[in-house]
Amino acid sequence: MERTYVSGDNDSVESNSEDSGAAEAVELRATVELETQAKIDSEAIAAVDGMGELDHPYGMTLEAQEKWEAREAEKQRTRERRKTQSAVREAGNRVCVAHGSMQRRQRFRERAASVEPAFEKEDAREALSCAELAAVNQQAARIAEGVRESGTRAAISRRLADEVCEGRSVLSASIRVLEAEQRRAGTVVPIGELEAVSRREVSIEGRVEQLWNPNHTAIAQVGLIADETSRVKVTVWKASDAPWMDEGERVRIRGAAKNWYNGRVSLAVTGDTSVHFPERGRWWDR
Repeated sequence: MERTYVSGDNDSVESNSEDSGAAEAVELRATVELETQAKIDSEAIAAVDGMGELDHPYGMTLEAQEKWEAREAEKQRTRERRKTQSAVREAGNRVCVAHGSMQRRQRFRERAASVEPAFEKEDAREALSCAELAAVNQQAARIAEGVRESGTRAAISRRLADEVCEGRSVLSASIRVLEAEQRRAGTVVPIGELEAVSRREVSIEGRVEQLWNPNHTAIAQVGLIADETSRVKVTVWKASDAPWMDEGERVRIRGAAKNWYNGRVSLAVTGDTSVHFPERGRWWDR
């Protein structure tokens, strides 16, 4: 009886050890549904990395959705930051450019006013249209080219703009400015237009056409100077101490006194007159 009891205990112990070993050897495997869902989740997470806002993947997991929302929020903050930085930078550049342009215009006006006092006032060309400004600049170029020793092209253009802003046409303004330039002190006047000039002192340029012996001891030279428009009698007084002129020589006379002789205009070289010879001293004529 005792043997049987012990044997029973041994059998029970062996049976318990076999059950525990079987429990430890159990392998857990995912069901088909779990494997399918895991594959879907992993593919959704990988797909989020390459998708934008318009490619929002549906059916993503909570982790994938949070990751996607965080990425989109960061993109939006970056866009707003770039817009703000660009706007501030552009505004700063506009202010700097406008300030620099204003300073350059001011320096130009100061330099121009030192040569032409008319530049001290507002420029009327700013009020002209593009077509009017083009016509004014074209006429200014013609006047500056046609009138020797005239004002600068910019000064003539500005005076034309003043005339146009007062209601005159470009043609009428051009005629007025041309006449004013021809009569302006220091401007070389064509000899054929000397009679229309009201100033007592004029400037001319031409070629010595003829010289003859003076009939008075106070006269150094007397002769005719001609240009493409006409010719005029010129008397050089000894007191002027003017340089000697030769026939055929080109001469420019500034500040000659205008007189009338036998109903015709004549000029006199006085002490206030300057005489220049543009062709003297040119090395290529030697």
